[in-house]
Amino acid sequence: MLDQTFRALADPTRRRILALLRDGDRAAGELAAEFPIAFASVSHHLQVLRDAGLVLTRREGQFIIYSLNTTVLQDALQHLLEIGPGGRRRRKGGSRHA
Repeated sequence: MLDQTFRALADPTRRRILALLRDGDRAAGELAAEFPIAFASVSHHLQVLRDAGLVLTRREGQFIIYSLNTTVLQDALQHLLEIGPGGRRRRKGGSRHA
């Protein structure tokens, strides 16, 4: 799941969507209005974020509302902290690459 998370985070449009959701839940149309690209393109980015578990959705009438899933972001951050300097050491016998 982490690979999918990091692939989703690699795109600047998707990172901007996540930043917008940091301020609160939004409908797909509200998010799309923030970008100078076609709604279909924003919809694709939202699907990638959803598949990676970075956003959650719920239906309210005819609208799909997106919200930030901070649990997945916390897991990704924890992973980065563990592999960085001072992070959790590898188990005995684990390989280390220079």
